[in-house]
Amino acid sequence: MHFDFGIKDAIDVLLVAFFLYKLYQLMKKSGTTAIFSGILAFIATWIVISQILEMRLMGAILDKFISVGFIVLIILFQDEIRRFLQAMGSHRGWKFLTRIFYSKNDSIKEDLSYVMPIVLASMNMSKTKTGALMVLQQDISLELYIQTGEILNASLSTRLIENIFFKNSPLHDGAMIIVDKKIKAASCILPVSQKNDIPKDLGLRHRSALGISQETDAKVIVVSEETGNISLAHKGKLHLNLSGEELQKLLIAKKETEE
Repeated sequence: MHFDFGIKDAIDVLLVAFFLYKLYQLMKKSGTTAIFSGILAFIATWIVISQILEMRLMGAILDKFISVGFIVLIILFQDEIRRFLQAMGSHRGWKFLTRIFYSKNDSIKEDLSYVMPIVLASMNMSKTKTGALMVLQQDISLELYIQTGEILNASLSTRLIENIFFKNSPLHDGAMIIVDKKIKAASCILPVSQKNDIPKDLGLRHRSALGISQETDAKVIVVSEETGNISLAHKGKLHLNLSGEELQKLLIAKKETEE
């Protein structure tokens, strides 16, 4: 039997492998790798029975499962699918276009202009043990979470951040969301992470920071009300007990690495 395998077929195989790898990464982040392995095992069994061994009865039964399998997967993985589509819809994949028009040094200066007030406010609140939760939007829109709080559209400044999180302030509960160098909203509600490996001494602020970092690509700063420690959550990872300098590096230098 003559079998042609050209460049188009090689690209086809690579694309399938790429999407399977990305799907595995997504399942791993959400803790559903066992389900992913089960799906692959079921598909392999279906191919062997229907295509290779050509068992008609078992093949017909499995074909029915495969035909409704897409709907079942949507129900099972609706949250993961939403995150995947959010990531696909962001402009992360097209960042190379911005490099044509903006130099690397210009982007660093632009970052410093809004990072420093955030870092200074975090350090000041750390000294006074003022609890805070600040979300910095990256490529994925946070509009869904912005609508849960009070819309401010205020210019970013150290004093304003501290005043919002002051214990007697009506907006100190919940999260502040920062978009394009502006305080877009305050007192916002964030999703809470369900991960089991979070240290027991960390409270709701840290779980919320981790939750939104799992849902989006946002960078989230937490100042603990109990200890005054500064933490940062990004891409499902929590960086604890940061100094002001370490926080600044995570907000700026890490972005350069990603780009």
